[in-house]
Amino acid sequence: MLSRLEPAIRILLIANVAIFGAQWMLPSLIDDFALWPLASGFQPWQLVTYGFLHGGIAHLAFNMVGLISFGNELEQYWGTRRLLIFYFVSVIAAALTQLAVTSSIGEAVPTVGASGGIYGLLLGFAMMFPHRKVVPLIPPIPMPAWVFAMIFAGLELYLGVTGTAAGIAHFAHLGGMIGGWIMIRRWRRRSGPRG
Repeated sequence: MLSRLEPAIRILLIANVAIFGAQWMLPSLIDDFALWPLASGFQPWQLVTYGFLHGGIAHLAFNMVGLISFGNELEQYWGTRRLLIFYFVSVIAAALTQLAVTSSIGEAVPTVGASGGIYGLLLGFAMMFPHRKVVPLIPPIPMPAWVFAMIFAGLELYLGVTGTAAGIAHFAHLGGMIGGWIMIRRWRRRSGPRG
């Protein structure tokens, strides 16, 4: 299966799985590399490193399924360099959004996970292939990619505003989508419709 993946997606997948293994053996990695709120131990490198830590095997698995599902085709379409730029802009935008939210509510809990980058990839996929059919697990109803992305964005906004499903960084997910949207708009202004 790894041989079918594009280079950046393969490297990101291996890095996430390897770092999750290291995190399992050295739980103290959270202390230095998770995204801590500004008033609770934040360091600049955490804007990227948090995206390689995960809160459990299910968290890792869902993120890696999203990485492969949306990222592999985007890398084929954009190329490796552009995919990596897009992914890390989404990860950093998600981190900045999460820092803004945690600062405004005085939260002192760290954030981990590649979800901000994955949500960016979801939005990128929906913008590049808006009419491609996507079948979510629940409900298993085929829908255009743009509808799928908008449902997820709306759900994250609702859950974030209402505080439902606490313990999940809903605004980081939205921040990843916003970062991805900004990159695509910037690329389109510079070079036309391919991105």
